[in-house]
Amino acid sequence: MTVVHPIARAWITTGGTGAQNYDEFADDAEITAIIEANPHSALGIEMPHRAPESLGKSFLDSLPDAVARLAEAKADGSYTPAEQVVVLYRISAPQEESAYGLFALVDTDQISTRADEPGLVIRNEDVFIAKVRERVALAEALGHLLSPVLLLQTGRGDELHAALAAATDAAGAPAATDTDQAGRTHAIWLLGPGPEQDALTALAGGGELVVADGNHRSLAAQTGGLPRFLAVVTTPGSVAIQPYNRLVSELTTTPAELLDRLRAAGARITPIEGPVEVPATGGTVHLRLAGAGYAVTLPHDESAARLENLDHALVERLLLRDALGLDPGDKRITYVGGDYPASWLTREVDAGRAELAILIAPVTVDDFVAVNLAREKMPRKSTWFTPKARGGLVVAELSR
Repeated sequence: MTVVHPIARAWITTGGTGAQNYDEFADDAEITAIIEANPHSALGIEMPHRAPESLGKSFLDSLPDAVARLAEAKADGSYTPAEQVVVLYRISAPQEESAYGLFALVDTDQISTRADEPGLVIRNEDVFIAKVRERVALAEALGHLLSPVLLLQTGRGDELHAALAAATDAAGAPAATDTDQAGRTHAIWLLGPGPEQDALTALAGGGELVVADGNHRSLAAQTGGLPRFLAVVTTPGSVAIQPYNRLVSELTTTPAELLDRLRAAGARITPIEGPVEVPATGGTVHLRLAGAGYAVTLPHDESAARLENLDHALVERLLLRDALGLDPGDKRITYVGGDYPASWLTREVDAGRAELAILIAPVTVDDFVAVNLAREKMPRKSTWFTPKARGGLVVAELSR
């Protein structure tokens, strides 16, 4: 019995509603600008308090606006309904291998967060509970899910990849396409009940599913009591891990004192001449402070587990908490995904909009898999998978 199921009642975009997911932005003003340029963007529903006409309201106070926007989108033909479907998904771009996925519903009771908890869906990162509460409130208000959890099929990934490639090649013209901010084309095809749908859902649910993107959304499904959540099941051959960096808007000490505290903790610090880039490999992080860059090798604890010595864990513990006294959820910390280059982060510091940029090498696939197989949690915001599933293409209506 598979844990992946068709969507009982789906709403499929007719074009123009696709959007980056709500948590892919380093600057809230970008969200407002996107909604202003495209009022049909699903971001206006996912982040209602960032829509131009709702600015100044809190997230909760803006929920009626989100409900109204979704109702309007359904009424004006931006979405069309479909019953008992899964949705084939292909992301393509020149000079890139195509990525494949399957929009479907996944059983919430299969989520596992520790070694002694059974389940085929492995959630692997610590989360910010305030963000989870927002996602719960949005789902309850809308009665729909617009943003999918990206799940990596680790057991039968190669088979699923080949099957999805063959299915999309044979499917003819897509039901809709959308172009993202990087120029990639996102295409979807509906697949109704029948042997092909059964075979794909069996493959998609045929092994452990690791949450590659959407830890908050999956926990929101649990917290909100949803029996199933919206997901895109993808394959190892469809994704890569990019850097996930940090900006600190305001230091709690002087730059010189920060460096002294790191040295006192056992860090090796070397000035960087020229541009500050993302480190090519792990073991050293790069810092940009006002007018200067540094390579910092944080001390490892040889007696600790692999997880405790990941660069992201060391940054969270030794740099942010111990040296700066900042909790990971502090509003002064912005988590910046791989869509933003190192030059963007360093410009934020050089322009005075932030006081510290922390550039961290991407987590390796080996480390990511090892942590997940041990059912341990990755540090918050440590894996930026690309390409990401686009929100607002397939909407799942929740049963009342």
